[in-house]
Amino acid sequence: MPATARKSAPSAKRTPSPERPERDATVDEIYERIYVAILEHRLQPGIKLGEEKMAEIFGVSRARIREVLARLAHEQIVELYPQRGAYVAKPTPEQARDVFEARRLIEPAVLKRLIDTVTADKINRLRQHAELEADARRRNDKRAVIRLSGEFHTLVAELAGNSSLARSMRELCMLTCLTIFLYDAPTAQSCRHDEHSLIIDALAKKDRARAEKLMLDHLDHIEGSLQLEDNGGEADLVEIFRA
Repeated sequence: MPATARKSAPSAKRTPSPERPERDATVDEIYERIYVAILEHRLQPGIKLGEEKMAEIFGVSRARIREVLARLAHEQIVELYPQRGAYVAKPTPEQARDVFEARRLIEPAVLKRLIDTVTADKINRLRQHAELEADARRRNDKRAVIRLSGEFHTLVAELAGNSSLARSMRELCMLTCLTIFLYDAPTAQSCRHDEHSLIIDALAKKDRARAEKLMLDHLDHIEGSLQLEDNGGEADLVEIFRA
């Protein structure tokens, strides 16, 4: 058969662009990417989260991005302004004090509930997390230190077994992270390397009074390290969310 009559071979499957995902990211996945970017101080307070740019980055519709931003706004992590768009929350000094006041009320209740239900497995999970923090400090991985320090408190709340408390702690820890970034509190100093381990030791002994005192002292150290300082509002979103 003449070569011209042959059926052409199917074209090779096109390789997905590294700039776009192979499938649409879900709302939960996009939310988590933003959450971690804030925890790791890659997204600064006041940064604009443009719908069009975010949709391009994650390869989804603007409607899906709006859904994510609405969820973040409900949790006070993002601020929405008519005709202007969405911005990473920028807590004022008064709002920062409110966050720490709320944490001082909630975290002792979390500790009480955890002590009432503590098991060897729960203590082991906390110690494993503390070891991850210690390893990140040894490697001088500042982003990991920041993220893991915040996640310790949410893990304590999750292990306590109250979903409402856990949700509140997740939101408060995120706002604390934004406050630390905004007011230039070095996490390596505000979250002292041994404080989480001492809290775990008190929990293991079911020493509620000591655990609560250590936690409140820990929060005092973080809040006491804050310094009022404003930051700008421009960032390269593509670089921040690059896989």
